[in-house]
Amino acid sequence: MDSVSVKIPVTIKAKLTEKLKKRIVEELTGNIKQVELELQQMDIQEKRVIEEQAQNDLQQLQAIRQHFGAERQKRLEYKEQAEAKLQDTNKLALGAEIVQGTLERLAEIKVGDNMRELMNVEVLVEDDKVIAIRS
Repeated sequence: MDSVSVKIPVTIKAKLTEKLKKRIVEELTGNIKQVELELQQMDIQEKRVIEEQAQNDLQQLQAIRQHFGAERQKRLEYKEQAEAKLQDTNKLALGAEIVQGTLERLAEIKVGDNMRELMNVEVLVEDDKVIAIRS
């Protein structure tokens, strides 16, 4: 066998423009507001469930509190991460390159190919248009 087709990751980067920065900030702000609403709803729901179960088993009340506590903690951690990302985004200068994610591509590799060159491919995008492919 002289060659084989393999999936290789491709890094997608975006050149930060005013349009992209605005979209990221709006998305993060919306996510933070959504999490805040979910936290408020959870508080209301937890109080209601505890009131309904108040006459029942004490262990069940502890399990309910633990469940709501774990869910609340997940949302608070997400909110912290989103707020940190929002601060980082606001600090970025226009023209900076930010990683948007990865995709995969099929590549034919042969004996003697340089794997470093094949693996280090990235696509640069500006306002949803590919402006460079680098290896």
